[in-house]
Amino acid sequence: MVRTTSAMVCTTDVHTMKGAIPVAPDVTLGHEAVGVVHALGSAVEGLAVGLRVAVAGVTPCFQCDFCQRGFSSQCHGRMLGGAQFTNQRDGNLAQYFLVNNAQANLSPIPEALSDHHALYATDMLNTGFLAAEHAELELGETVAIFAQGAVGLSATIGCRLRGAGLIIAVESVPARQELARHFGADLVVDYTQCDPVERILELTDGQGVDAAIEALGTPGTWDATFRVTKPGGRISNVGYHGEVPEPLKIPLEPFGYGMADKKVYGGLNRGGSERLRRIFRLMENGKVDPTPMTTHEFGFDEIERAFWMMESKEGGIIKPLIHFDTAGA
Repeated sequence: MVRTTSAMVCTTDVHTMKGAIPVAPDVTLGHEAVGVVHALGSAVEGLAVGLRVAVAGVTPCFQCDFCQRGFSSQCHGRMLGGAQFTNQRDGNLAQYFLVNNAQANLSPIPEALSDHHALYATDMLNTGFLAAEHAELELGETVAIFAQGAVGLSATIGCRLRGAGLIIAVESVPARQELARHFGADLVVDYTQCDPVERILELTDGQGVDAAIEALGTPGTWDATFRVTKPGGRISNVGYHGEVPEPLKIPLEPFGYGMADKKVYGGLNRGGSERLRRIFRLMENGKVDPTPMTTHEFGFDEIERAFWMMESKEGGIIKPLIHFDTAGA
């Protein structure tokens, strides 16, 4: 059991609030939180009460066949079965929350890192980095990233870390364009000012990019990733497509009518203490500082306001940091 000290609201929470992701009535939302160990199960080793810890938004069992084959977010063969917070149990936007398989899923937060930094490892960096990993970038390759919300920005960071030679970010909001450049985008395409597909093809001498990342979750951006990716390229999807309940279509000509040697990969946050430790290491050594994505801060009693702002994108919100009042806890 963890006593929460800080948390963030995710766009996935907003999808859930709007009914796009079906959950049990009155379930507690949230899957991005850090805190202090309050109590431990008798079988848990290597952790102690009072230790500052983080837990990823996906908490797999790490024992089933799917986890052992490397598909931890699909734990027990259920679609996103590792995403237990909110979907299978109460989430962690609460003063206390339970962590299943704690020894595998909890990671101590290094002294050098603030709770604020650690929060980004729980989901945004975790998922955005996976998008870059699934893009299978080799040194010097080209990549286009559609949308620069928190996950898209994290994917931009991940592509820079993996040595992409040209990173093209597709984004229309000026503040997000600025952050994209800050985090490593070489070029930014504003889709309100031009056709992004035509522009990306122009920027790559008509060839297209080696990889494209879909980080928004709309039919239009899904379609565009196929059109900008060269034959033999990779398409990495981390956008949630449940808002538009229709089958996604693949443009046949850019897909070579099924024979263009394009690889399509969809995935999510992998979870696990080792994954968290690796992301912490990147932050500890100054390779990553995601905190500029935090645009607003709230007390826990203001959390409803944070939710409504995340839905409306009021005030240019990207990520809201929620501070928990721990006085007397």
